[in-house]
Amino acid sequence: MKIAVLSTNKNLYSTKRLVESAIKRGHECVVIDHGKCYVGIQQGKPSIHYKGQDIADIDAIIPRIGSSVTFYGSAIVRQFEVMDVISANPSPAITRSRDKLRCMQILSGAGLGLPITGFARSASDVDDLIRMVGGAPLVIKLLEGTQGIGVVLAETKKAASSVIEAFYGLGNNILIQEYIKEAKGTDIRAFVVDGKVVGAMKRTAKEGEFRSNLHRGGTAEIVRLTRQQRETAISAAKAMGLTVAGVDLLPSARGPLILEVNSSPGLAGIEVATGKDIASEIIMYLERQYEAKQLLKPTTVKRKVKKESKL
Repeated sequence: MKIAVLSTNKNLYSTKRLVESAIKRGHECVVIDHGKCYVGIQQGKPSIHYKGQDIADIDAIIPRIGSSVTFYGSAIVRQFEVMDVISANPSPAITRSRDKLRCMQILSGAGLGLPITGFARSASDVDDLIRMVGGAPLVIKLLEGTQGIGVVLAETKKAASSVIEAFYGLGNNILIQEYIKEAKGTDIRAFVVDGKVVGAMKRTAKEGEFRSNLHRGGTAEIVRLTRQQRETAISAAKAMGLTVAGVDLLPSARGPLILEVNSSPGLAGIEVATGKDIASEIIMYLERQYEAKQLLKPTTVKRKVKKESKL
């Protein structure tokens, strides 16, 4: 296969590991900056151009779409799909997972455990919104935030009201979420590939911090999931339509609660913490998809044509 990793930075750990694993398994692999791709749309002949050339020889792609370019990146993934190229994650699922509110609504509809979450348009609803999520302390999140950026813990109702009103005053969309005290600054990242958890780590926030993100100074260690945690992670990825996903879970008194479902989960933390080759799991999934696709191709039957005898 010829596999393309869609990434804006070929030097990132995750990008390098995917390329390394693909080549190790006997595939050709290239890194394509999806931000520099452009598409041609015409009847029966969709195309993608990159650096002045038509790239029509790609068999499979692994999207590593950053949150700041979700719209354009998903459009490029969609164009590859139109061209019948296999994708590690489908474009609608990438778009769906990046909208935190939509993600919460889908997971809620699927009956999966979540922290109580509120969403409103104006500051006039603040008091009822705070009551809805169980009062202070509570967590306030920017809808567009990533890696723990734009996430605030408000210890009191007064502090919560001030922060919420400030965000609304700046025109930001936010979620107000129940604070799970028993988590004690920890969460679990379960890495799901093709309906199976292939690795899991427990992340712990640094002292004085409630966000356990590794980008915020948190630490990670391998963890053995309970059956309920495993089933919740798999169900969350399925509900979102993601084949490759990082599912973040909070331990709570009422069972695992889903914080987020990430469509481009990083490999560095999970591979270092677990010692597992997660990148190869993604490549092997593409191999299975490619083999299944080849089996579905119609076979060409060569007919023997009798030559007419000359009279």
